Amino acid sequence: MKNIDSLEIINHDHPRGGFRFALFDFDGTLSLIREGWQNVMIPMMVDILTDLNTGETAEEIEACVREFVEQLTGKQTIYQMMALCDEISKRGGTPKDPLEYKQQYSDLLWLRIKHRVAGLNDGTIDRKSMMIPGSEDLLIGLKERGVSLFLASGTDDCFVQNECGALGLSKYFDGGIYGAQDDLAAFSKKMVIERIIRDNNLQGKELLGFGDGFVEIENTKEAGGVAIGAAVDEIKLEGVDDWKRKRLISAGADVIVPHYREHRALLAYLFAEE
Repeated sequence: MKNIDSLEIINHDHPRGGFRFALFDFDGTLSLIREGWQNVMIPMMVDILTDLNTGETAEEIEACVREFVEQLTGKQTIYQMMALCDEISKRGGTPKDPLEYKQQYSDLLWLRIKHRVAGLNDGTIDRKSMMIPGSEDLLIGLKERGVSLFLASGTDDCFVQNECGALGLSKYFDGGIYGAQDDLAAFSKKMVIERIIRDNNLQGKELLGFGDGFVEIENTKEAGGVAIGAAVDEIKLEGVDDWKRKRLISAGADVIVPHYREHRALLAYLFAEE
């Protein structure tokens, strides 16, 4: 592995240049609006499982929940709720419909983030303070190179559309903004990638994928694209999040970045301009 400033090159043999399309994840890859969502979802699930009185310690239940929540990060939120239902059934309980748990989580998360969205919309919060540093400059640099941009998120479509708009980023995604649907057959990141390739007669090597989760990196690599892992420490916004870094590398990331402050170096590297 080789470091170029803040860029960690994992796969030295990946294609460089010739990219025509780029797919971005949203939360944790571009947006900080939902920073801390795990601290809402995991305690909610721990409380639900604890109420089953199985004799497990709080630590044991939390370890179980954290494992499947983190494993499914990047997929639609409903998959984490389906995993919760499985854990309830394993313990002899009768789960509700996963959509009910998803709504419960969404309501709790909204209490945490609603002031952020309101502040962005009324201008009292600087929109760049709610983005991974350098995000907009990176998008502009890709557009200047003729790359068509797509966004695909595991968060519900209505929220993604609203939050991307609040950050002022919607205008860059000429390829479209796609969020999760209640109908699981209607959306997945893999489906978006397959459609990009099919509709535009692409070769996989013409696709860039940016994400902080296992799923989008794995899907990009399966399609033959080049995957940029955003191992962002969403609190400090400096250095890499080591847990994310390891997961992204295991998913097949070609390059790891901690942020996009050095977007010029990243773009020059990816497009073989240096």
